[in-house]
Amino acid sequence: MNDRQRARYQARADILKALAHPTRLFVVEELSRGERCVCELTEMVGADMSTVSKHLALLKRAGIIVDDKRGSQVFYTLRMSCVLNFLSCAEKVLKADARDRAAAAR
Repeated sequence: MNDRQRARYQARADILKALAHPTRLFVVEELSRGERCVCELTEMVGADMSTVSKHLALLKRAGIIVDDKRGSQVFYTLRMSCVLNFLSCAEKVLKADARDRAAAAR
């Protein structure tokens, strides 16, 4: 693997790392339904605002979401809806694995 390839794989890994937390996956799914303010997401997640803000900042740095400040509130939207394709694929892997385990148990 050359340096250019390594950098590309590292960039991809950084995006996957940004998704690699249950709270961030929840946020991505919620934003797939539409724009949310940080106050709504904080309530939905059930964590304090600073924790949710850190999760949002990580997703934003990865380029997955964008923010829009309006007065004292910040609203977030999903920038890259194609990430939902990856989440759908992950669900298919989970279902296939469950089927395989069930078949092996019989």
